[in-house]
Amino acid sequence: IPRLSTARMELRALRDSDAADVFRLRASPAVMRHIPKPIGTRQEEGLQLVREFHHAAAGGNAIMWAITVKGSDVLLGYIGFWRILKEHHRAEIGYALHPDLWGQGLMSEAVAAVVDHGFRKIGLHSVEAAVTPDNAASIHVLEHNGFVLEGHLRENILVNGIFRDTLVFTRHATARASHPATQSP
Repeated sequence: IPRLSTARMELRALRDSDAADVFRLRASPAVMRHIPKPIGTRQEEGLQLVREFHHAAAGGNAIMWAITVKGSDVLLGYIGFWRILKEHHRAEIGYALHPDLWGQGLMSEAVAAVVDHGFRKIGLHSVEAAVTPDNAASIHVLEHNGFVLEGHLRENILVNGIFRDTLVFTRHATARASHPATQSP
């Protein structure tokens, strides 16, 4: 997994030593509020997730990075293509960031770098993102990075006993050059 740099961050491969920090994100009600997965309850879930990402990356089915700020190697979030559909040259992006860092433009910067890598190095034709309609911050990040709303799926996922809607945003490789905010530094 190649290291990616932005103006303020280093994106590096996830390591087993990141497990505790990954678990803290997955156990945070604020972080998990918009992620359709059960909230973390056991410390070992962090290591399990890191290893699942490694296994998927080894098969070419995913690629995930740890988000760190320059000058520190501590995982503050993660981002990547958690599902790569090689035969369609398409991937789905996913990300999480510690709440103390929300609202600073860091995730938008990370999304720009990862999407650029997907188009230029992996050869993706399109990238999609699925978000809940009430996740205004993520919608802003996606729109800032040239993603366009392509669909609204009604009550398509069951999260904690409640059916929730999903908005599907997509960005195509052909849109890359036309949106200056998406260019990596």
